[in-house]
Amino acid sequence: MGAANREEGQGGARVAAHPPIQTEAELELVKRYVLLGIVMRILDHDIRAIGASRMKLPRFYESLLRGMQDRVLLDMANIRRQFREWGIRVYEEKRERDGLHAQYVCRGYHHQFFMLWGFVKAESERVLKGYLPG
Repeated sequence: MGAANREEGQGGARVAAHPPIQTEAELELVKRYVLLGIVMRILDHDIRAIGASRMKLPRFYESLLRGMQDRVLLDMANIRRQFREWGIRVYEEKRERDGLHAQYVCRGYHHQFFMLWGFVKAESERVLKGYLPG
């Protein structure tokens, strides 16, 4: 029996010495999903900060951020739907000192990636700008 047939990992997923190449679209979808999770935490933080601040129009700014949050949640739901279709599941995200480490299963094989915090911050800003009106 070959090594690829013999190896069983967590949850019945296969762990091969050389997993099949995932597509760029699959990797980008997982990265976007992880980034959207970070963006949700940023928006939550900023909404709380607005509530505690002495801004002149706190309800206005809070409503803008909540509108962005609603659109992020819709995008995350769409990505989860696509995950089910493509056989993808993110099963671990670890915040480490120098970055974010994510592990996921794609078409039965385990994969992982790492993003430095500087990259996460820059990409989060880019993603948030995409939700601005106009």
